[in-house]
Amino acid sequence: MGQQQLLLVILVTIIVGIATVVAINTFGSAADSANLDAVRQDMVSIAASAQGYYMKPGALNGGGQDFSGMTFEDLAFGGDITATNTIATNSNGTYKLGTGGPNSIELTGYPSSDPSYTEGTSPDATDPITATIVPDNLNFDS
Repeated sequence: MGQQQLLLVILVTIIVGIATVVAINTFGSAADSANLDAVRQDMVSIAASAQGYYMKPGALNGGGQDFSGMTFEDLAFGGDITATNTIATNSNGTYKLGTGGPNSIELTGYPSSDPSYTEGTSPDATDPITATIVPDNLNFDS
C-alpha cells in the first residue's frame, strides 16, 4: 500500500506541474491579446479625435476639411508626445501619424507586447497595426 500512495503522490505532483505550466502560457497569451485590443482601442480614440480636427474650421484651430499637417498636439490623446509631434506613447504602445493629405492620414500602432518593441519609436516592430483615417471611417489594414 505504501508504494501505491507514493506513486499517487508523484502522479498528482506531475499533473499539478503540467497544469501550472499550461496556466502560465494561457495567461501570457491573454495578456498579449489584451495589449493588442488596447492598442486598437487607442487607435480608434485617436481616429475619433482626428476626425473632429478634420471637421473643425481652420479659424477654430481645426483642419478645415483637411488632415494635412495634423500632429498629436492637435488631438486629444492622453500619452507622451515626442518632439516631432507625430509620435506618441502610452503604456499600451507607441503611435505614429503619417503624412496626412486632404482626405486621409495613416496611423500606425506598435503594441508594447511586441518582442522588438522600443518605447517612442519601433521601426523594427514585427507586428505593427496600421490604419487609414478618413473623414467618416477608420480602416484597419492589418
